[in-house]
Amino acid sequence: MHVINKDGTTPLSPTRAPRPKITHDYPGRKASGRSDLALSKFKCKENGVQPLAVTNGSTTPLVEQPDVDEEAGIYDPFKHRHLEHPTTDLDTLIHLLKGSLGTGILSMPLAFKNAGLFFGLFATFGIGFICTYCVHILVKCAHELCRRTRVPSLDFADVAETAFSCGPGPVQKFSRLARALINTFLVIDLLGCCCVYLVFVSSNLQQVVNHYTGTEMSVQTYMLSMLPLLVLLNLIRNLKYLSPFSMAANMLIGTGMAITLYYVLTDLPAVTERPYFSTWQQLPLFFGNAIFALEGIGVVMPLENNMKTPTHFIGCPSVLNTGMAIVVSLYVCVGFFGYLKYGDITQGSITLNLPHDPLAQSVKVMIALAIFLTYSLQFYVPMEILRKGIIDVHFRKHPVATEYVMRVLLVCATVGIAIAIPMLGPFISLVGAVCLSTLGLMFPAVIEVVTFWDTPGGLGAYNWKLYKNAAIFSFGLLGFVTGTYVSVEDIIAELNKTHT
Repeated sequence: MHVINKDGTTPLSPTRAPRPKITHDYPGRKASGRSDLALSKFKCKENGVQPLAVTNGSTTPLVEQPDVDEEAGIYDPFKHRHLEHPTTDLDTLIHLLKGSLGTGILSMPLAFKNAGLFFGLFATFGIGFICTYCVHILVKCAHELCRRTRVPSLDFADVAETAFSCGPGPVQKFSRLARALINTFLVIDLLGCCCVYLVFVSSNLQQVVNHYTGTEMSVQTYMLSMLPLLVLLNLIRNLKYLSPFSMAANMLIGTGMAITLYYVLTDLPAVTERPYFSTWQQLPLFFGNAIFALEGIGVVMPLENNMKTPTHFIGCPSVLNTGMAIVVSLYVCVGFFGYLKYGDITQGSITLNLPHDPLAQSVKVMIALAIFLTYSLQFYVPMEILRKGIIDVHFRKHPVATEYVMRVLLVCATVGIAIAIPMLGPFISLVGAVCLSTLGLMFPAVIEVVTFWDTPGGLGAYNWKLYKNAAIFSFGLLGFVTGTYVSVEDIIAELNKTHT
């Protein structure tokens, strides 16, 4: 298929189309003129950029470079974003809060139990600050790479691939690996959250149903009973048809959280009755729980890319800083007062500590139903990644049938994993330690170093950004290793208890 050029000239053949070159819009650095294929793999998406050609063996179209800002001499990606329905700052703030506030807030009292009352207080603020700072790093790198490649917007995986493609020569060959790693950890993280949702819903339903019926059904039985409905619900392929479930879930969670806080804030004991610091052995579990709750980096780039004024997303003040300040404050309040209320008997979800009166039981049902409805929205994103990366590439003859089969298999897999690991607290910590320490801490640190390695002064005076990112990477790696080890150890111990 030929494409007519803007100037009306004869279009170039797709096999002979020139590859766009990376230009450098900052002084002091010589343009490399590199024209490697990897440097031209930037998605058009829905931003009005016209594709010129598709190279052989590539599923990503080359893009025509829009004009540069003539006055400043620097390409402004924000001026070239053509959005059909851009979001305002307030809309983006609301979406950020919805994307960051989930089941993690209900597990924060357990995080404080693993840290101690006051150590958990300060450590949660510290982890929240680091997570927010890493989001700033990612977004700033995205803006820089958009200017270099003259592409209006990039998502998380695009940023990683582009950073390595435009980075130092020795790392360019790892660009596709960087994209694959980001997408892999995103899929594992989101499907892991789906497993956590199943454990959460089943545990709350078990408490309610077993209390009123007098039965002793296991939590695994409740998971299996939900499987047929989950399969049917997740055969919905259009996100538009899932929006009513999202609205219903938001109303249920809001109502349930308000009633939960009423119980938590009633008859609080003195703070001296709780230890200010737990033990060093429990801190990895705290890290996993806290970062699982606080880390929302997966929603950042889609929100920023769809903003009417993307320059307002980062900075001071900014949408990101305002949203994360609210999120961290809410998580600290629920964690602090939840642990203060229930102490050593604090469970994986604060709802499991509520009494057995009808109002409290209704809260468990409301939040369980809300999380059940949220499963489909959480499941949608990894399915999109897998559809674009696997189905659209390897199963082009029967894409719809293949997608339905994959949806059924993945839902069954999440149920199977949840049945195998029905412990809510250690499971949350494991997902946080494995996925979110990498996505939220380690990857942004690496991306910034690679992005600015060849830029004169890009790493700051005395290369302080290099040492700063090494410290962030080390912190994330420490949390990854220790959190995974302790979480797996706890899971094995709990499984042994159930079998004895």
